[in-house]
Amino acid sequence: METTNFKRSKHGFFPEIINREMIISSPQTFSRHFSSSQVIVEKIDLYGKLNGHEGCVNTVEFNFNGDILVSGSDDKHVMLWNWATKTKTLCYASGHLDNIFQARIMPLTDDKRIITSSADGQVRLGEILENGQVKTGRLGKHQGRVHCLAVEPGSPHIFFSCGEDGLVQHFDLRCGSALKLFHCFSFKETNSPPLNIRLNAIIIDPRNPNYFAIGGSDEYARVYDIRRYQSDGSNVSDEPVNLFCPRHLFHSNHVHITGLAYSKASELLVSYNDELIYLFQENMGLGPSPLSLESETQLRNEEPQVYAGHRNSQTVKGVSFFGPKDEYVMSGSDCGHIFIWRKKGAKLVRVMVGDRRIVNHLEPHPCMPFLATCGFDKDVKLWAPMAGDAPALPKNLKKITESNRQNREDQSPATLAPDVIMHVVRLQRRQMFEYVERRYSRPDLESDEEDEDEDYISGLTNDITFSEEYPGENFGDCKIS
Repeated sequence: METTNFKRSKHGFFPEIINREMIISSPQTFSRHFSSSQVIVEKIDLYGKLNGHEGCVNTVEFNFNGDILVSGSDDKHVMLWNWATKTKTLCYASGHLDNIFQARIMPLTDDKRIITSSADGQVRLGEILENGQVKTGRLGKHQGRVHCLAVEPGSPHIFFSCGEDGLVQHFDLRCGSALKLFHCFSFKETNSPPLNIRLNAIIIDPRNPNYFAIGGSDEYARVYDIRRYQSDGSNVSDEPVNLFCPRHLFHSNHVHITGLAYSKASELLVSYNDELIYLFQENMGLGPSPLSLESETQLRNEEPQVYAGHRNSQTVKGVSFFGPKDEYVMSGSDCGHIFIWRKKGAKLVRVMVGDRRIVNHLEPHPCMPFLATCGFDKDVKLWAPMAGDAPALPKNLKKITESNRQNREDQSPATLAPDVIMHVVRLQRRQMFEYVERRYSRPDLESDEEDEDEDYISGLTNDITFSEEYPGENFGDCKIS
């Protein structure tokens, strides 16, 4: 009886080992079941740290094979790591003028091409040359910060960017140019003009790469079909093909989206600022506009799965799936913890300290039950199943989650007096004007032709100026493929 209960508590993991040894199940099946076993997830703990950046690390990503990790930081440098040996293999100056928010290795390029985006509004390409040095150049720009890039699955050429200016751009490295698709605006309910949506996240559906989703400064996750847009940029409509939003947030003015993720089954995961995380099935869409929804239709819509316990307020946090079949959901938190829930049922299975202040981004390994995280600390943290007796959930879990809930409710707009709100608005407006004056009045951001001083060929130890620029934002013969 004790053995039976033990096996049940391990969710069938030990029977899988027996099946593998008796050649009843294939190595691939065992690997999938091993990686998704809850006992393995509960044993995930700190494996090591990657030190080298001189500022907060904002982005980490594994390459397609999972043997290389790329990171970008407030220090405006990009680093490549052999994460298994915890060694840095390359470091180069990105050419950005402000904090790097996203760094991605383009697939099928022998890990030689890295795209980056930044608070300076630029989208840049770093190309590793045969001699190990790196040539960098600007591919495009936004009039505001660029938090997110989305690479078309399996494509060495195609990716998207979105920025706080509300612009969505399509890039094709074969022609080195940016195609401006559309600006995202709020849904117009009155005679007043629509508001610009400041975009924080963009993601491509891996099962159907024609569809991509964006999220930003309102409550709606918007899904678009790239086939609606022409290669000459003549169609600039921002009308989506579908929308996703929890019912209680319809027409809300106090939330915005910071992170999105698609599962392999086209489920859409949405993380809200000072709200919760929601998982939408494909059939939960609201259609192309919330203005056409009838009350009966809203009531018929099935509610999404909800994930709670964390807090997402102070930074633009991502959200991720974990496991070979996306069996888990992961998020960082303002309390400095990493939260991992079972996707089905939203049960918390692992909570661990991931940063001294805030965990911003979690990146799952493409093949194994490992992950990398980053936050306010100046290092990248690696996590793997480890032997040990540490509990999967901390003893003070209730205190942690209750504090996160209380802090979230304390920040509700209803608790702010009108004079406080106006003070915050004036402060943000002044900061915005100072930012624009500081960043976009510089000659080196006026045009691509004047950007030559920003290009570099960088090595591990020394950088030298390089005056060749990638093609500017001319549309040329760039086509959407």
